[in-house]
Amino acid sequence: MIFDSHAHYDDKQFDIDREELLESLSELGVGTVVNVSASYESWRRCVEMAAKYPYIYAAVGTHPDEVGVLNEEIFAEMKEWCKRDKVVAIGEIGLDYYWDNEPHDVQKKWFIRQLDLAREMNLPVIIHSREAAADTMEIMKAHAQGLQGVIHCYSYAREQAEEYVKMGFYIGIGGVVTFKNAKKLKEVAAVIPLERILLETDCPYLAPAPYRGKRNQSSYIQYVAEEIAQIKGITAEEVIAVTEENARKMYRLS
Repeated sequence: MIFDSHAHYDDKQFDIDREELLESLSELGVGTVVNVSASYESWRRCVEMAAKYPYIYAAVGTHPDEVGVLNEEIFAEMKEWCKRDKVVAIGEIGLDYYWDNEPHDVQKKWFIRQLDLAREMNLPVIIHSREAAADTMEIMKAHAQGLQGVIHCYSYAREQAEEYVKMGFYIGIGGVVTFKNAKKLKEVAAVIPLERILLETDCPYLAPAPYRGKRNQSSYIQYVAEEIAQIKGITAEEVIAVTEENARKMYRLS
């Protein structure tokens, strides 16, 4: 079944029908979802959602746009949330120079601190990187040794994707690969082994064609699988099966 390796069902866009949608996922071919936090306020929401639904797991972390709220006291609180049942990763964490909501040195500091926390907690990491390719790679090479994880919503060139795979990381691919102008990501999907790819929605964002611009949800991963299958000359069923196995391996789920 579909494994959505990165979702945000605690987002306010789902307030109108969250419970109904989540309860229908299995009927839509979705077996597992990792709901990923981004802010201080979202840690509790993600952990509580994972406790409520047996097929949902949580990731706890602070997005680079939100790291300005962090201090030693709040960081210690985050560590405690990481110990809760069904927390399977630290994320999403990283660098974002597109929005530039926080100074680069602040983003780097808390990116490194959260990588260190992942090592301490023995958890994989979910990496966000936007318009920050060189700095992200530099930090990952210096501070991510021995860690496992995924480069979420991958948006860079194939050469960097291949380097991350050599480092032991997975490449997260979502709805963008279905866009006609997504030439770089289609090339990445072609050259990266299927065994190193995770499927994701980043819902409610980045819905694939034919739903581009609308609210995304986990069953739409079927369109991502079909696109990758066409690129690789295999079946969508094989893409879904292998990427589910990949996600279970990375998140250490039986």
